[in-house]
Amino acid sequence: MNTIRWTYAFVDRPAARLAEARAFWTAVTGTRLSELRGEREEFVTLLPDGADPCVKLQGVLDGDGGAHLDFFVEDVRAFTQSATRLGADLVADHGDWAVLRSPGGQSLCVGAWQGEAVRPPVVDGSRLDQVCLDIPPSAYDAETAFWAALTGWELLAGSLPEFRVLRPPAGLPVRILLQRLDDERPASAHLDLACADIEATRDRHEQLGAVRVHQGRHWSVLRDPAGGTYCLTGRDPETGGLPAAVSDA
Repeated sequence: MNTIRWTYAFVDRPAARLAEARAFWTAVTGTRLSELRGEREEFVTLLPDGADPCVKLQGVLDGDGGAHLDFFVEDVRAFTQSATRLGADLVADHGDWAVLRSPGGQSLCVGAWQGEAVRPPVVDGSRLDQVCLDIPPSAYDAETAFWAALTGWELLAGSLPEFRVLRPPAGLPVRILLQRLDDERPASAHLDLACADIEATRDRHEQLGAVRVHQGRHWSVLRDPAGGTYCLTGRDPETGGLPAAVSDA
């Protein structure tokens, strides 16, 4: 297996509102911006101090954006071939990186590993550590099987029947949550932050311009200043796990 050596969570937001997204996400992750990249300066990396980055931003021209995963490996072509054998579509091949689409319609990218190894620290009691794939019921089992086979990560039951978790090996910074939607609609994805204290983190995010959308069982749904939704979850920001009282409920 072509082992995944590093993971990035990509924040996809409308290009016209990318400046708002950059200001907000650097503030909540305690990072600074890299130089802008791309023909339209649509790409930027969030750089932590004393660690390797694991979050990037992209300005998109169509839609409201969302999130996607980037996997960094030693052999991009071999990983791409493995993904297509599992049912992914190759969207674009750029040689040292490629864009793919899962059988259920989720975008993902693969790139060449550059030696990243040090996960960023917890910032103000929270850590952006999870991409949640929102999957329609008809595709859920097949999509779960695809992502489990692609990553080779441990597949765990979630806190509710509609959740499953792909937990990466120790040291990798981004987990995958697979959420079965209640209704049939196109697949999408959003970001999750693990929070030691959801209320305190939510208050801070609201001060930075986020808006509360919904309060769940042990999560809060917010909308950032660029219009994208994301979740604050009551998980240990160091381990990513739920408290025992929640996981046993």
